[in-house]
Parts: sequence; structure tokens; C-alpha cells
Amino acid sequence: MHPKEETLSGWGNIPANRSKVVYPRLISDVKDTLAYNKLLPRGLGRSYADQATNLNHTIVKMEKLNRFIAFDEDKGVLECEAGVSLEDIIQYLAPRGWFPMITPGTKYITIGGAIANDVHGKAHHADGSFVNCVYDFTILLADGSVVKASREENSDLFWANFGGLGLLGTILTAKIQLRKIETTYFVQKAVPAQNLDAMLDAIDESDKDYSSSVAWLDSMAKGKNLGRGVLTMGNHAKLADLPANLKSNPLKLGKKAKLTVPFYLPSFTLNTLSVKFLNTALYIMQKGGKPVAHYDKFFYPLDMINNWNRGYGKRGFIQYQFVLPMENGRENIRKILVEITQSNCVPFLNVLKKFGKGQGGLLSFPFEGYTFAIDFPIKDQLKPFTEKLDKMVLDMGGRIYLGKDAYLDEATFKAMYPQHKEWLEIKRKYDPNNMFSSDLSRRIGLEL
Repeated sequence: MHPKEETLSGWGNIPANRSKVVYPRLISDVKDTLAYNKLLPRGLGRSYADQATNLNHTIVKMEKLNRFIAFDEDKGVLECEAGVSLEDIIQYLAPRGWFPMITPGTKYITIGGAIANDVHGKAHHADGSFVNCVYDFTILLADGSVVKASREENSDLFWANFGGLGLLGTILTAKIQLRKIETTYFVQKAVPAQNLDAMLDAIDESDKDYSSSVAWLDSMAKGKNLGRGVLTMGNHAKLADLPANLKSNPLKLGKKAKLTVPFYLPSFTLNTLSVKFLNTALYIMQKGGKPVAHYDKFFYPLDMINNWNRGYGKRGFIQYQFVLPMENGRENIRKILVEITQSNCVPFLNVLKKFGKGQGGLLSFPFEGYTFAIDFPIKDQLKPFTEKLDKMVLDMGGRIYLGKDAYLDEATFKAMYPQHKEWLEIKRKYDPNNMFSSDLSRRIGLEL
């Protein structure tokens, strides 16, 4: 394998750094990558910033290691290579009545990437994060050995990799649990809320009856309308839930995206007027959702537009996501939302959810509380503003999602994640010479 010089960025089109890139096709090829120092495995590049970039060092792109190894049709247990994507699983196994147990807002992520970021979705309060569907995985370590990690075997390595951002080794294969389904549809309900209190009441109420829920907030609403938006809730539809016209093909697959953003939109389109228009349109669309929705519309609406990230222009964007404890959560969410609406950094999309209890991955993001994700187009004032938000989140007992972070500094990260000390001891055990590294690991001090 000969590395190619490429410029890589995150999904937010930042930071655009040059790396040496190799594309292993076989697990034996992955072992050969240890000849390069300072390397990092990368999946489909859907982390938002420098999680999977490695300036002047080596990136191991795992997308060609995408084979199924074994599948238990009765139990729904899949063993596969780390480059298999959620899209691959859906395409081949949804028609047989199986669906990913835990999924974020895009299906274009690999299993290795899902582990590295311990991804979560609309159903965290019911199902938890990705660790809850993984039985075990095999991983190539810095010394060239390949070991299996599970809750019972090499358990320290198992837990440290969930949220570990690929910094402990290259995950090669994984054994995961899928969900048995009768249909690929969801029974859903949309509830409009006129302000933040009404929205949080609706979120709390939704937990009783719905496994999945997510709230879209109007990023321009202020005053008495602060927090205005629409909560969408849903459960996997059973065959009996489908209307007659859908029952003939209850396990229907989604179609390939037909819409594409063909080029980076000019920055002048990203203004207050365009955001107001977008928010009004979204409010009407979300409020008027049909009672039964296909999985593509329910879980993956943005996947229906190819290269939608270009809509934020050449300078790119960040997705700023944090979680705050339930205690004083309402008051603190309000304070941050006010701060955002009064800033010069106009947010495009605001998404609010509630997390259940965390599962124990050392650097996993979720804990019980409210989580808020906001898209910000990059402008000169943005980094100083996020530094202000970082301090507010830290003071409120919260933390930032490392899988999406772009600007967090080392001191703030370590204060938000005190368990980093335990993680670094595991790093010392398995990768004492920092064979595996990234731009993010150097930025926030996840190195020895």
C-alpha cells in the first residue's frame, strides 16, 4: 500500500488538512499501516471537525473493509468488518426484518466510527448509546497484536474505545445486536410548542409512550416565544399500524438521494432573513407530519440531500452540542438559548433531546439530562462565542460532544471529562508511544 497525499476535513468542511492516506482492503493490509507512525483510522468522515484529520501524518481509511462475516438470522446478531456502514446493514438486512439497534441522524457512518464516537440518536432515553448494541470487537494495537475486547475480556480496552475517537488502535471487526422489525416505518406524532417550557413539558411527557423523540427549535424566536418549535415522537410501526396502501411492501427500502447541493453556497445567503424563512418553513413542515413515516424521513431527513453540508458555504460550519444535568436543566437551557439568540452568530438549526442514563464509556458523551445541538456557520466571531458557551456549559455541570467539537481547549475538556485521567492510563497501557493520534488529540491533550 502506497499512501496518497489528500486534503481531508470533517463534515463541517473544516479543518482541511493534508495527510498521507491509505486504503486497506484486507485486515492483513491494516497491520501493514503500523509502519507509519502517528496514524488514525477513519470511516466515512461524518464527524464534524478534526476528529478524523491528522495533519502531515497518516489516515487509514477503512471504508473498503465493509464485509459481513456472519449473521444469525434468528437472533439478529451480525459480525462484520469495521468499515460496514449503517446504510449497508439497512440495505441488506432490513428486507429480512432487522434494523440497526441504535442510530444517529445519518446512516452514512461505519461501525468503527459508531464505536469511536459512541453515537446516540433520538432514542437514547430508551436504548442508550451505541455501546449497548455491541457484544465485542477486535482491534489492532500499536504492538501489532490483534485482541478481542468485550465486557468480560480486555474490558478496560472495550470501555475506553467507546468515545475513544480511534486513539487506542484500529477496530477491525465487531459483533453487534440488531433490532427485529415488522416494518421499516414509524408511527409518529408531532406536537407544536409555543415556548421552551411547553416544549420541555412535551419532551418529559413523550418518554412514557415513545421510544424516539427529538425537538426542533426556531433559532430566531425570542421573548415569550423563546424555545418555540415542534417535538416529533415515534415508535417502530408494526404491520397492523400501517395503512392499507403500505401493507403490500412493509419492509420497503429508501431510495437513493435525488437532490444534491452541487456547490458551496455563497456566504451572503447565510443571513438573518434566510434563517427566518428556513425556520418558518421547517415549523410548518414539522407540524404537518404524517402519522406514519418511512425510516428515511423519520431518522435520516438530511441524508435525502447529497452534500447538504455545502449549504453552509466554503468557510464551513460547526455543530455545537452539549448536555446539561437535569437539575436546573430548564433554567440553564433557557440561559444558553437566550445567549445564542442575542449573539451575532446566527444559528441555522437547533435540536433538543433528553438523554437517559449514561452507559459507562470513559469518554462517552451522554449522561442523564438535556442535550442541545446547534449548527453555526463559521465566521470570525464564532470561536470567541463558543468559548463563552463552553464556560457556561462547564459552570452548569455539562460537557461538549467530542464527536462534533471544533474549538474546545485542553483545560476545558479536562475539566468537563475528569475521567480522561483513567482513559490516559489505558492509553499508556496499550499505546505508550502515541502511535495513534489525531488533530483533535493534540488539540485537547488526549496524548501521553
